[in-house]
Formats: sequence, structure tokens, C-alpha cells
Amino acid sequence: MDQSGFQDFLPLMADKLGGEGLIGELCNGFRLLMDADKGVITFESLKNNSSLLGLEDLTDDDLMSMVKEGDFDGDGALNQMEFCVLMFRLSPDLMDQSQFLLEEALEQEEFNYL
Repeated sequence: MDQSGFQDFLPLMADKLGGEGLIGELCNGFRLLMDADKGVITFESLKNNSSLLGLEDLTDDDLMSMVKEGDFDGDGALNQMEFCVLMFRLSPDLMDQSQFLLEEALEQEEFNYL
């Protein structure tokens, strides 16, 4: 996938929002891009909704590559966890911070369930 025009805002968001806030924003992004009937991001839903996140310049091949790269279970779509992992993988600067952010978010989730 051609990332030459990709501007990585995730580290800035992580700094401003913290781990829990960043995960919340990623979940919001997932909901914007997903197929509401299927509950996952399909190539079609990504293509139809990509302009909502400023991704309208990506080609069909780029969008298909995103789905394929993030699709760990091989079902041809991205569930919420696959989408979040993909966003972290597409953010090289955030990868350095990701372990801390993930632990912070998981601790918060654990606290919310208690």
C-alpha cells in the first residue's frame, strides 16, 4: 500500500488522549467505517465511508490491501480488534508507545468490569 501521503496522527492523539482515549477514538473510527448490518469493516464499507476519515484519495487497491493486511482470521473483513491492531501497525511512531498504551487501556477495562 502506498503510504507516501499518509500523515500519522495517532502518536499525537495518544499523547493528548492517553491509552484509553485513543482506544475510544479508534472504536469511533471503526464504527464510522463498518458495515452497520454486518458489524465489521468490509471492502465496500471502507470504500463507501473512507472520505469520513480523509481517506478518499486511496485507490481500491490500497483499500483492499488495508483489509487484507488487517484480516487475521481470513474472513475478508476487519472486526474491531483487527482494525485497532492495523491502525497501530500503520503508525510506526506509535508502535514504540503501543505496549504502554495497550497495558493502560487493558487495565482501565479490567477496572471497569470490577
